[in-house]
Amino acid sequence: MGSSRWKVAAVVLAIVGSFLPVNADEHEHTYKDKEEVVLWMNTVGPYHNRQETYKYFSLPFCAGSKKTISHYHETLGEALQGVELEFSGLDIKFKDDVMQTTYCEIDLDKAKRDAFVYAIKNHYWYQMYIDDLPIWGIVGEADENGEDYYLWTYKKLEIGFNGNRIVDVNLTSEGKVRLVPNTRIPMSYSVKWKKSDVKFEDRFDKYLDPSFFQHRIHWFSIFNSFMMVIFLVGLVSMILMRTLRKDYARYSKEEEMDDMDRDLGDEYGWKQVHGDVFRPSSHPLIFSSLIGSGCQIFSVSLIVIIVAMAEDLYTERGSMLSTAIFVYAATSPVNGYFGGSLYAKQGGRRWIKQMFIGAFLIPAMVCGTAFFINFIAIYYHASRAIPFGTMVAVCCICFFVILPLNLVGTILGRNLSGQPNFPCRVNAVPRPIPEKKWFMEPAVIVCLGGILPFGSIFIEMYFIFTSFWAYKIYYVYGFMMLVLVILCIVTVCVTIVCTYFLLNAEDYRWQWTSFLSAASTAVYVYMYSFYYYFFKTKMYGLFQTSFYFGYMAVFSTALGIMCGAVGYVGTSAFVRKIYTNVKID
Repeated sequence: MGSSRWKVAAVVLAIVGSFLPVNADEHEHTYKDKEEVVLWMNTVGPYHNRQETYKYFSLPFCAGSKKTISHYHETLGEALQGVELEFSGLDIKFKDDVMQTTYCEIDLDKAKRDAFVYAIKNHYWYQMYIDDLPIWGIVGEADENGEDYYLWTYKKLEIGFNGNRIVDVNLTSEGKVRLVPNTRIPMSYSVKWKKSDVKFEDRFDKYLDPSFFQHRIHWFSIFNSFMMVIFLVGLVSMILMRTLRKDYARYSKEEEMDDMDRDLGDEYGWKQVHGDVFRPSSHPLIFSSLIGSGCQIFSVSLIVIIVAMAEDLYTERGSMLSTAIFVYAATSPVNGYFGGSLYAKQGGRRWIKQMFIGAFLIPAMVCGTAFFINFIAIYYHASRAIPFGTMVAVCCICFFVILPLNLVGTILGRNLSGQPNFPCRVNAVPRPIPEKKWFMEPAVIVCLGGILPFGSIFIEMYFIFTSFWAYKIYYVYGFMMLVLVILCIVTVCVTIVCTYFLLNAEDYRWQWTSFLSAASTAVYVYMYSFYYYFFKTKMYGLFQTSFYFGYMAVFSTALGIMCGAVGYVGTSAFVRKIYTNVKID
């Protein structure tokens, strides 16, 4: 009981401490001659299932004889990502070469041999860390016939140093030994130190893949998306400006007619719904909560990308996830402000309920998915199983950070911009919606609305998916920023055109239509994730499959809510603008 309480305290302190410098050699990355350098063993798992990882010593490896050093999760992101560092027991000192030395022996009985054979059959690899630099190695290999299996027993480490810092680590696996039951297998290692010209700031460059991320296809996709933006913005401007000018001229002409001529005239178009266009949307509580959440997700995306462009977040374990959680909690007032003000404008009275739904909509979706996948991870004894202390820390963030900040934002939103200052009066009796052609129905507009936004981002989706689900480090955040800007512009343009045609058909149900037509981008992204899973990866097994499709559903839903909010905000400004410029009795 006491130890679990200490774990909770350690994780809570880690959330605060993850953004502060820590005084230790491994954290300052400076060493004196002959000072101890720790080799951490992290996880082991099948190569094709990146997220299916287990503790290194879950396989019957043996450890060195040095005294064990414990490691706690230093950041929340590290705990959530299943980092399980365990001391290797190897004696490594800075600039001190070690000849090939046996550090332990494995007593290979049948059970241990079966465990190793299973690992080799499934292409298990393991990960280690020296001074925060990752190192990967393969457990073993089978012969061509698949009858005999061999274990790599010799870890040959070559460590590069520049001054008093470690700048490069390489592992060569040697000493192939056939797995025979009831034998003893000696495990050995050696360390070779060499001087390197690599600067400490550039030591992670070897892990990046410029030939993949800066391929001409990537540049071409950005250029192609820009052309789409220019074409769409030009098309929207031309259609709407010309059409609106004609509409304004026609409506101005109608103003000059007397009542008899106006009654005999053929009245049609978006002006006819001026008394209903600002009518509150159906289910305003859910709608305003979705808009608030979408605005917050957009803010988080923008800030995290800017931080990632300024800082190399990939150099620290779990730092990207820790930063995203911190920024999400800090931007909670954005959610409360936009959601609360919109709900007040629509005449909502249950603002406390709206605030709770807005505050917990995204956390509940993410935590619910994580909770489900956690059961499978616990069943598999995987390192991805989230510790109880981390769950408590996440709940504390939700209740003691996100909720109060959301309350502040809601109060500010209701008081500063919660007045319904619409340019048109809302009629007491709703206008009947006339029949229209099938392709002007809201359901059809919603289905088609997400095609162009998805078309502008699907190439970038491939690079993002590959960095997360395969072994690439995503570092071209400038590309991601451009794609985010392009996505927003395309989404706003598409929803404005959809809304204009809907209003011209005298259908005033534009709020949900503008949101859902932009949010339907998420459906196409999720459909693309199926294609990626079956044709671009070799994943298998219940755990990895549920992890993949579960978190892809979360990602797609969050993207859809963000696109929907962006589309609605842009369309709302357009609707307000066109009705402000028309004379209405």
